[in-house]
Amino acid sequence: MKTDLIIYLVDDHALFREGVKFLLSNCSYITSIHEANNGRELLDMVLEVKPDVILMDIEMPELNGVDTTRQVLKIMPDAKVIALSMYAHQSFYTDMLDAGAKGFLLKNSKFEDVQAAICEVVKGGNYFSPEILNSIIKGFSNKSTTALSNIDLSSREVEVLFNICKGLSNQEIADLLIISKRTVDKHRENILLKTQSRNTAELVVFAIKNKYFVV
Repeated sequence: MKTDLIIYLVDDHALFREGVKFLLSNCSYITSIHEANNGRELLDMVLEVKPDVILMDIEMPELNGVDTTRQVLKIMPDAKVIALSMYAHQSFYTDMLDAGAKGFLLKNSKFEDVQAAICEVVKGGNYFSPEILNSIIKGFSNKSTTALSNIDLSSREVEVLFNICKGLSNQEIADLLIISKRTVDKHRENILLKTQSRNTAELVVFAIKNKYFVV
């Protein structure tokens, strides 16, 4: 992982920004931390600062986090956006996923979660606060929409993917589908390989972005 990260905090609450900035300033792998009060301020400075990671509030005046994320990633496609919110509403996070965000944190998260999110997205992964992941999982419906993915998943793999996203273990999936755990293990391995995912969080992102299921 890079050890000279540039971080941008985008939030309309100055006290919240100052608190996060103070904590991040003690991280040896971060070299500079910048602040913006809203999305427009970020867009005015993003090319000058060239941040590696942007901690983005979702609800802001002037320009909200979803629209800001879409615009900033057009300018800097390699920037990693981590969404911030007080609430675990599913619509917020599905919209931010569509916009290109890589991580999702509740504002009451532990600082260890903030650090984990930054490290994970910099390495190319995704990160959800546990509460957010649980909220999304609970909202999954196996009523599929027209999948946008060009990845060829079999009907059985789609079944397994759905149940992985619902948080079931391989043994629970095997019991539910009346197949062996070894078969589920193989399906999971194939799904991870085909989708280039490393864990459940990334499979959830894949399923949402490619509209495999209703959330």
